[in-house]
Amino acid sequence: MDESAPAARNHSPAHELVAVILLALVAVLTAWCGFQSTKWGGDSSVAFSEASAARIQASDDESEARDARMIDISVFTQWVLAGADDDPSLAEYIEARFSPELTVAFDAWQADGMQERGPFVMDEYVPPGTEQAAESTKKANELQAKALDFNDKGDAYSLMTVLFALVLFLAAIAQRGISLVASRIVLGLAGAIALVGLVVLFTFPIRF
Repeated sequence: MDESAPAARNHSPAHELVAVILLALVAVLTAWCGFQSTKWGGDSSVAFSEASAARIQASDDESEARDARMIDISVFTQWVLAGADDDPSLAEYIEARFSPELTVAFDAWQADGMQERGPFVMDEYVPPGTEQAAESTKKANELQAKALDFNDKGDAYSLMTVLFALVLFLAAIAQRGISLVASRIVLGLAGAIALVGLVVLFTFPIRF
């Protein structure tokens, strides 16, 4: 005959009450952590999607800037060839068809005495799409950092869910066929873990 089973059934009402309260409290905390983990995970997914969209926009803007630069280089090359052929009329004709961005850089280049290798190395040359690409890239980096932060918060709540699941397991063990002393030790351990988890939980941000 198993003598430990009767001992386990001789828990005092206070012991049973503590176990029930602990189980109920931890069950609520586990559900809360699961809810928060889902919320933060959802926000993380949204932020990752927005970051991806911003990177696509940055790529489009960079392509626009690259295409504009290639066109300007092609036109400027014709201007150089016209000058090499000593054809000022053709050079003036081509210069009149410079893009606004190339015109600004070209004027700055001439004002500088043409010391640089060309107008394209001047700070004044900013092809269309360059600034937009930089802004989109910055936005994408910020959104990605936010998404990673949200993901970390969701993971933290997931870990707390595991911790509280351990408390539920220990509290359930304390109610099974073990000795009274062992039951109190296990229940005390479960309560201590739950208390630590609750304190840590108060430091976590909340998402509604």
